[in-house]
Amino acid sequence: MSALNGKAILILATNGFEQSELELPQTRLKEAGADVHVASLEPGEIKGWDNKNWGRAVNVDKTLDEVDVASYDALVLPGGQMNPDALRGDENALALIKAFFDQGKVVAAVCHAPWLLIDTGIAKARKVTSYKTIKQDLINAGAQWEDAAVVTDNGVITSRMPDDLPAFIAKIIEELQEGKHSRRAA
Repeated sequence: MSALNGKAILILATNGFEQSELELPQTRLKEAGADVHVASLEPGEIKGWDNKNWGRAVNVDKTLDEVDVASYDALVLPGGQMNPDALRGDENALALIKAFFDQGKVVAAVCHAPWLLIDTGIAKARKVTSYKTIKQDLINAGAQWEDAAVVTDNGVITSRMPDDLPAFIAKIIEELQEGKHSRRAA
């Protein structure tokens, strides 16, 4: 039996996501047995950012208004600069992220995606890591920033960069096997 049989994972992204930060978790989590969907602001396709150019398009399975948080066990937030910056300006995207957190589900953010944990209030008083350029943003939001490949704080998983994706994905699998998390207030 696969590690994640019966688990459903939502990846929330929009144009400008870091290509590897969406595609590698999507592939590996599917290989582990999870049902993985991509949600975005608009239907159709979203385009990744790969190194210094636009990357490949990824099909959107659901728009935000079609997502039922109760149907999922985890939320994965890819980085890239453009993707989380666009999502943090959308109240529905922030509400969706907060709903996953409030229901004790795994919330995993890599690279620049911890910006979304700031705007949802999730970062406050929580141990996190991120890409180095948003370290101060997280500290200013009350987070306890650590220079580590992956940091987990009660079901909230953060990671620095694409090089850390194998450890990030392994931690998502581990946290999903543990189940729901009761969360402490900030």
